[in-house]
Amino acid sequence: MDKLIITAAICGAEVLKEHNPAVPYTVEECVREARSAYDAGASIIHLHVRYDNGTPTQDKERFRVIMEAIAHACPGVIIQPSTGGAVGMTNDERLQPTELNPEMATLDCGTLNFGGDEIFENTENTIKYFGKRMIQRGIKPELEVFDKSMIEMALRLEKKGYIQKPMHFDFVMGVNGGIGGSLRDFVFLRGSIPSDATYTVAGLGRYEMSLAAAAIIDGGHVRVGFEDNVYVSKGVLAKSNGELVQKVVRLARELGREIATPAEAREILSLPIKQ
Repeated sequence: MDKLIITAAICGAEVLKEHNPAVPYTVEECVREARSAYDAGASIIHLHVRYDNGTPTQDKERFRVIMEAIAHACPGVIIQPSTGGAVGMTNDERLQPTELNPEMATLDCGTLNFGGDEIFENTENTIKYFGKRMIQRGIKPELEVFDKSMIEMALRLEKKGYIQKPMHFDFVMGVNGGIGGSLRDFVFLRGSIPSDATYTVAGLGRYEMSLAAAAIIDGGHVRVGFEDNVYVSKGVLAKSNGELVQKVVRLARELGREIATPAEAREILSLPIKQ
């Protein structure tokens, strides 16, 4: 069984300081949270960026500044920018961080009802466009799937050449409009991906640690962080992203799973070698 890769989703595009005062907005705050997760055992920093007032942005220069600062503070860490952006952004606006040629970036594999009138739109042509861009730039996509149908989309587009093997999925579970967060749901998604694929599980809110345990036992990987959950236990706000990573590390050790370093994570994920 491979060592456990822990991803820290340090801020997201929706969660605010009103939900937890430690949610980072500024460059300095993002570095603080990334470093707390890295020191605790995270190999990957999944990154959305904000302006200092908390407004989410896909601005390439904002990504550049924050990514460079995190890379300096966390030697060797894998920085995985999000191409999800925020509802209403254009494809090219969302793709701006890929112009920085990161090792990985997210690729959302379907449309989702986020709640109310908010629709997170990812048409088939959008997914093809994003996939082609990542192949051209040598970026490993993390295939964000919120339901079984999105796995089917990814598999179909891999056959058409828009996504390359070996594939790496992120099961985002418990989101409004997507699959639930039960063990049954996890087993359903887990059994739907190719045998040579890897996967990470991101359980939202109360599903975070139960799904982490399932992935640890199964040989998969885990994502935690303020984007998905701001509590370290019921009713207790986490002091940092690092505190959430520490909880996963303790759980992994109890279950006999070693934690991957960034170098080991690169090997497990077959990341392309950047010149």
